[in-house]
Formats: sequence, structure tokens, C-alpha cells
Amino acid sequence: MHALLEPWQHGFMQRAALELTLIGILTGVLGCWIVVYEISYSAESLAHALFPGLVGAALLGLPLLLGAAAGLAGAALAIALAATIPTVGRDTAVAIVITTLFGLGVLLALAPASPPGIQGLLFGDPLAIDSGDLVTAGLLTASALAALVVLHRVLLATGFDRGSARALGIHPFLVELALIALIAVAILIAVQALGNLLVVAILVAPAATARLLVRRLPRMMAVAATVAVAASLGGLYLSYYAGLAAGASIALVLVSAYGIAFACARRLHVPARGQKMRPAIIEAE
Repeated sequence: MHALLEPWQHGFMQRAALELTLIGILTGVLGCWIVVYEISYSAESLAHALFPGLVGAALLGLPLLLGAAAGLAGAALAIALAATIPTVGRDTAVAIVITTLFGLGVLLALAPASPPGIQGLLFGDPLAIDSGDLVTAGLLTASALAALVVLHRVLLATGFDRGSARALGIHPFLVELALIALIAVAILIAVQALGNLLVVAILVAPAATARLLVRRLPRMMAVAATVAVAASLGGLYLSYYAGLAAGASIALVLVSAYGIAFACARRLHVPARGQKMRPAIIEAE
């Protein structure tokens, strides 16, 4: 009991646990939509595209939300311009722009003239969370979850049958744009705790783990949020007792949870000889 309770005697561990609980609930639910829409790579690309905007806002003393919006707008414009070049396809344009923007952000963050703490946007540090960060994360998380509740039916209709969604008067482009905006908000909340390099782990891994274990979407969201929170707390324990970086420890536990779930799912659903394994079909309701 002492080993279980001792880490939570420290204020920085309590704040980190509360912040990661908020992040885990949001990313667990939102990550299921990322998996359903099959935009995991887009979520990772979005995180990298936002990075120079976040660094620029931090250097200028501006709100990170403003920097994230500027980074997203700049990335979208650059991709659109690069895609107009006849010899450059859209996928190539995305790869070039995202890599360039992320490299620019890294150069700004690791420059000798950059103030201490900017590097935290790259690697993250949940143990440095303060009360102000908790209030901001709580407000943004509540707003994002409320938006997901409001958008649930249109996200469901668009994600499972885009053609029928149009027949129902739903505009898939606007729905996907709203989903991208919510992913940007989640990245903004999680980047201080996990850093830009590791934030995709908590966005995708819990939902991917839940998809291996359950079929129905509401249960998948509940399992994903539980996995995200439990793995985050497990990562804090690992960091505390093993002396490892907290963000990297959380990412390690998240990936390990997926590996264990994959092994269990493979053992429980052994395919017939010559038949490939197929992921479980997600049921809407």
C-alpha cells in the first residue's frame, strides 16, 4: 500500500494525474472517431503542422491556441499551394510541408536563444503542470466533450456512410472540418504533458486497443478512455520508481497495452488456415 500511495503524496504528481485524467477521457473518446474515420496519419501530421505555431506563440508570449490556429492555417495553405505543382501529388505535398514545418519548429525550440521551457513543447513534462494549466485543460476538455456530444449523430452518419449522410442533408466536409478542429484542441491540451512527439500515442493507441476488444462504438469509447487514464497513471508510476521521463513512460505503457490487447485478441480469434485476420467491425450503436 505504501508503494501505491506514496507517489500521490506530492503535489506535482497529483496535478499530473488530474491533467492526464482529463486528457485521457477526451482523447479516449476522440480517438475512437480518429480510428473510425481512419485519419490516424492525418492526426499525427496535424500535430507536427501545429508545432511551429505553438513554438512561435510561446516565444512571442501569445496564447498557444492562437499559435495552433496560425500553424494549422499556414499548413493548409502550404499544402494547397504545393499540390498545385504538376509534378507533385497531394500525398507528396503533405509529406513535404509537414516535414518542413516540423523541422522549422524543432529549430526554433532547440535554438540556443530560445528560453528554457520551450523544449517542453517537443518532449512534454506532465510533472510541470500547475494550477493554471489544470483550469485551462478542464475548460477546453469540457468544451470539446460537449462538442462531441452535439456532433455525435452527424459524426456517426458521416463516418459509417458518407453517401447516405449527404442524402440526410449533412455536409461531410463540414463534419470532418469540425473533427479536425477538435483534434487540434486535444493536441493543444495534451502537448504540454506529452510533447508534440508523443501526443499521437494517447490520441490513437487507446482507441486502437479498444477496437481490438469491443465492437460497439459506445463501449469502445468507454474502454478507450479507461485505457488512456489507466496507462497514464501507470506511466506516472513507472516514471516515479524507475526514474524515467514521464511523457516517454506514458507512451511506453500505452503501446504496451496495445501489444497485450493485440496478443489476447489474436489468441481469442484465431483465423482459419489460409485466412487472414480482419479487424473487428465497429457497430454504430
